[in-house]
Amino acid sequence: MRRFAEVLKAFTKLGLTSFGGPIAHIGYFHNEFVRKRAWLSDETFAERLAVCQFLPGPASSQLGLSIGYERAGAPGALAAWLGFTLPSAALMIAFAYGLNRLGDFAHAPWVHGLKIVAVAVVAHAVVQMAQKSCRGYVRVLIAGLALLISILIVSPFAQVGSIVLGAILGSLLISEGTQPASSTLGRSPSFRFATACLMIFALLIFLLPPLAANSNSQSLKLVDSFFRPGSLVFGGGHVVLPLLKAEVVDRGWVSPDTFLAGYGAAQTLPGPLFTFSAFLGASSLI
Repeated sequence: MRRFAEVLKAFTKLGLTSFGGPIAHIGYFHNEFVRKRAWLSDETFAERLAVCQFLPGPASSQLGLSIGYERAGAPGALAAWLGFTLPSAALMIAFAYGLNRLGDFAHAPWVHGLKIVAVAVVAHAVVQMAQKSCRGYVRVLIAGLALLISILIVSPFAQVGSIVLGAILGSLLISEGTQPASSTLGRSPSFRFATACLMIFALLIFLLPPLAANSNSQSLKLVDSFFRPGSLVFGGGHVVLPLLKAEVVDRGWVSPDTFLAGYGAAQTLPGPLFTFSAFLGASSLI
């Protein structure tokens, strides 16, 4: 319980102050949990970040859950979600119900100032991680190649492709003597628990669409509409926006103006951008 409270306190602070989107969140996490609190080493942080980037869905939220799990097991992962995601989700739901009284303040000067500060946080984190992870010309070459791919190919598959290419080049060009003897991931769940989670994920992927199609429940249809983009889209929060638009705007659940207003609000709030789905869900049910 002590560690649960510790994780909850740390992530609540970030959930209320981490502006700038998913890339900035990684910088906040590195500064808070590697440099200040020393909950993870640079190697463990980098490995967990690589795994989260390789998975579909919101990478910064997954990284937060992973850090919480590393510190306090499954209760720690829950505490990380409660502290980092719930405040923003609650604010987005409140905004959905009060939208008629508020304007679109996404382009307000103070919001622009927050984004500028977030750029500095990201730049500082990149420098810190580069100093630790990119030692030697081979690692610098791989990092530069990944950067080039990300810039030239605007596609969610470019992110996954650069990670796979990095793994291949690393295995071929980096000698065994410079690699850690074992994984640095730290705390890991049991094989049985991991298998159960994977089975639940697979069941939801295949069962939710027919259940939603044959149900009159708007809530079930919303669960299906949000579960698929979150489960199958690589590339973070901005990549999933067109799919969310197709799910809620094209179906007539949310108007285009409401969609844009909610996105503007999500940009001004701290915490994960994916809480935009909380706004869309609430707007669909109003």
